[in-house]
Order: sequence, then C-alpha cells, then structure tokens
Amino acid sequence: MMLTTKGRYSVMAMVDLAKDKNGGPIALADIAERQDIALTYLEQIFARLKKEGLVRAFRGPGGGYMLTRSPEEIFISDIISAVDEKIKMTRCDHNPAKGCMSHKVRCLTHDLWDGLGNQIFNYLRSVSLADVVNRRTNVGVQRAGDPFAIPAQTTAASKPASTVPQAEVETPATCGASGH
Repeated sequence: MMLTTKGRYSVMAMVDLAKDKNGGPIALADIAERQDIALTYLEQIFARLKKEGLVRAFRGPGGGYMLTRSPEEIFISDIISAVDEKIKMTRCDHNPAKGCMSHKVRCLTHDLWDGLGNQIFNYLRSVSLADVVNRRTNVGVQRAGDPFAIPAQTTAASKPASTVPQAEVETPATCGASGH
C-alpha cells in the first residue's frame, strides 16, 4: 500500500486531538511530543488539514488547534484525502488506461489491486475519529455470512491457529501490493 508517513502521522495527530477532553486548543508541540513526530513536519501537515477545514487554528497564549467537527463526523478517509494521500495499490499513473507496464498496457492483475485499493478506501471512509479513539476500528468490516469475518474485539492473533485463514499471496513484479 502506498500510504506514507504523512498519512499515518496525520491520522495519529487527529486522533490525539479527538482524544482531548479539555475542550480547548491543543498546541502542536504537545501533539508532537506525545506522538513522537517532528514539530516541523506536524506544522506542514496541519497547514493542509486547516486548508481542508478539518482543524481550526487559535493564536496567542493557550493557542493551538481544535477539530472543526465532532470526532464522529470526521472520517479517516477525510484526513488521508486532506493531506493528498492516495490509497493506491497499483503503480499506474493518474491515467490507469495508459497502463503500468513498459509497453503501456495494464497488467493482468490491475483490476485486482485497484479493487483492493477501493476496499481499503471504503473501509477508511467507514471509520471515524471517534471509532479510533474508542477502539471500534472493525466498523464496516463484517458482513453476514462471511466465513472469514473476525468478530469485534477479536484479532487474528487471539483466535486459535486452526481458525485463522491461511493464504499464499503471489505478487507479480509488474503490479501489486509491493508498492507498484
């Protein structure tokens, strides 16, 4: 997956803001220290988040940043999009019809990896900041009758080994989850 530290740090910082129960602005220096993120990098991230209307800045003593909406109304996909991150599993440029292979055709598995990217984005669109704060990140994952669904509050690590599906994944060098 081609999600960079910018995307991950953006989500971490926004979750930090959402966790705050004081109701006032939070200084970026405090977020930087708690999340172990360089302050200068956070400043760049928050400039984008502010531009996209996800946070509001307050200047002066006691200044900092606050969410513009409740944590229930801000979704992880909003944050990822605000900092110009793309959930992309293929190495195709902006024109997927052009293809990802040297002779300008789409590889045989393009639709597979493109579909996976769409599923990831749809999942992130179903998870709010409040869900992450309250550790409800399995939201939107389960479907009735899905034999591979993991019940809420259960992870593959906590399931008996015999019930965890095992699969071999083969990724071609021309396209796929290896970041191409």
